[in-house]
Amino acid sequence: MSITPADYPPLFETASHIALPTAGEDERIEVGVLIVGGGPAGLATAIRLGQLLEGDPELAESLGEVPIALAEKGKTTGSHLLSGAVMKPQPIKDLFPDLDPSEIPHYWEVSKEAVYFLTRSAKLRVPPPPQMKNHHNWVVSVSQLARWMSEKAEEAGVYLLPETDCQKVLIDQGTVKGVVTGDKGRGREGEELGTFEPGMELHAQVTVLAEGTPGHLTGVLRRHYELNQDSVQTWELGVKEVWEVEKPLDVLIHTTGFPLRLGKKYREYGGSWLYPMGDNMVSLGFVTGLDYADATLSVHDLLQEFKTHPLIRGILEGGKRVAWGAKTIPGSGLYGLPSRLHVPGAVFVGDSAGFVDMAALKGVNYAIRSGMLAAEAIFESLKAGTAREATGLWGYDKRIKDSEVWKDLWKVRNIRPGFQRGFLIGGAIHGMATASMGHLPKKITPVADAKEPMFLGDKAYPKPDGKLIFDKLSSVFASGNKTRDDQPSHIRVRTEVPRTLGVAWEYMCPAKVYEVDEDASSDGTVTVRVNPSNCVQCGAITAKGGRLTPPEGGSGPEYTLT
Repeated sequence: MSITPADYPPLFETASHIALPTAGEDERIEVGVLIVGGGPAGLATAIRLGQLLEGDPELAESLGEVPIALAEKGKTTGSHLLSGAVMKPQPIKDLFPDLDPSEIPHYWEVSKEAVYFLTRSAKLRVPPPPQMKNHHNWVVSVSQLARWMSEKAEEAGVYLLPETDCQKVLIDQGTVKGVVTGDKGRGREGEELGTFEPGMELHAQVTVLAEGTPGHLTGVLRRHYELNQDSVQTWELGVKEVWEVEKPLDVLIHTTGFPLRLGKKYREYGGSWLYPMGDNMVSLGFVTGLDYADATLSVHDLLQEFKTHPLIRGILEGGKRVAWGAKTIPGSGLYGLPSRLHVPGAVFVGDSAGFVDMAALKGVNYAIRSGMLAAEAIFESLKAGTAREATGLWGYDKRIKDSEVWKDLWKVRNIRPGFQRGFLIGGAIHGMATASMGHLPKKITPVADAKEPMFLGDKAYPKPDGKLIFDKLSSVFASGNKTRDDQPSHIRVRTEVPRTLGVAWEYMCPAKVYEVDEDASSDGTVTVRVNPSNCVQCGAITAKGGRLTPPEGGSGPEYTLT
């Protein structure tokens, strides 16, 4: 029996995450501009705004004692960041025009690359599509890049607030006025423990949503301001490992094919990467669209199966895994963007907006560029005193549409949804869109992941050996996950669902958060047990019928190499 995840929505009310500003002057923190999220987009916003305010001390003074603050829910900036990652370096060079590029942390400038189509035991080298040519691009750890950028942000006068989860958005008379941070020290049922600390209101003239994917407050604002009418977001899930290897890798590798099943009924889209990370380190990972059909598909286990291919095994043999992590990617490109990139008093940047080119596998450079453009628009609106007006931040939308961010996403807008029609048709659409520079086909509207029907298959995976193949729980340990077992659950799902959906959650989650009881009721309903302390906050559940909200600040993975 097939099921559709969208028919089983989570118990989540947008209104419960919106509040009126009520705290008195002594009970709140006032900042000029508040940035929610310490990834490349949020940090680029902070740094660029700091640069601009340095040239306008009068405006900086008018923003108060804390002109720019950045709230990061992880233990430190970078703790929750994961990407491949290959990025185009121009945006970060533009952000630091006086800096020698060699001072910006990156592992390798791409000089050699290869794309392969894999079968179970063979490989066929194919020409890389134009979007995937990476000569002179940089291989980076986005986690390390963010930590370096946070140092530059502090030098620019930005006040960093680590371990700060933002749970509610403050809205008064239609205008965003800031956020409410989460409490610390609550027990599983919400009771106050001995370590309890209440959250607080952070008031700001402008709030920048740079939460990444899937973006808790971003989702709240998109629903509240009705920005989703023409938007359909699909997600991909990427699982990544970092290995120390015996022989340095000197080529950038992408693959497709094995271990995916390319038949139309499976709707499996994705591929892999292997990137050099210095002398003896390799970044590898597998990405799969979350619109797949078989409930027994597991992206974590696809990565393990991928490593059994002779090409990959040969690179990793004799090495050891040193890091693991997982994260969703917004995959719809232009079709997933909100109808406006701003609301009164707030803007969306980076993955929170959806600025990812899935055809090129690029997002970090767009995150940095969008943050810079947001900072420039915010600076102008603050000078004009219009930031909280209905269209006071419209300059940000205009800047994005005039930039390479919009132009690149427009050219490839139909490629990802084209593959929802099957591998062969998707390949033909990819070729047509590439040859016509995006003019053909005119429009292919994606279907949301949760609206795609699923069936209960029986896909098998290789058994863990602790050397090449790893299970989920040992992988969670490798992520450095630090989440209290007794804190309130931050995951919103129904716990009585059809077996197919329960199994889908169990297999989908790379961190073994969901477990299905074997006994089913007469109508096929099962009970799903949720283990929120395992969660690495990848966000995949949001695509398949649930909802992820932020846990207590400082919880979750502590990525360092991802």
